[in-house]
Amino acid sequence: MKVVSLEINNLYKLLSDPEPSTRALFEVIDASGKFPITGGELSIVFVDDATISQIHADFMDDATPTDVITFPANPEMDSAGEIIVSVDHAHCRALELKKCFSHELTLYLVHGWLHLAGYDDKSKPERAEMRKAEERAIALLEDCSEKPEFSLC
Repeated sequence: MKVVSLEINNLYKLLSDPEPSTRALFEVIDASGKFPITGGELSIVFVDDATISQIHADFMDDATPTDVITFPANPEMDSAGEIIVSVDHAHCRALELKKCFSHELTLYLVHGWLHLAGYDDKSKPERAEMRKAEERAIALLEDCSEKPEFSLC
């Protein structure tokens, strides 16, 4: 049986203790068995737009900020992958859409997990499949008693 262990790094000073909600979120998704990923250490990093822009530039030749960047698993290094999330992006987008910040940040984390589970969003059909998977994963979380709640200080 594969084991996914989480390494959570909050580099965003105004994000209030994201570790319990992040753990709860990924435990529910992992336990469902609906979106399996490679076992190993899964690194989650919460950053600002400037940091994600630099990572985007360094690894994808695009210096614009983005919502989430996912690096694939490396079983030889016991890595389940890495998910880097822009808290700035989640906050601004939630305001634009008049949605809850916690929901938007949860969506970005789910999106990153789904990339590790083999979903992609490069083409229109792939994006449609990704959106359906996001909806299914969010529904799992909404049905759970440990619903993740993220907040800013």
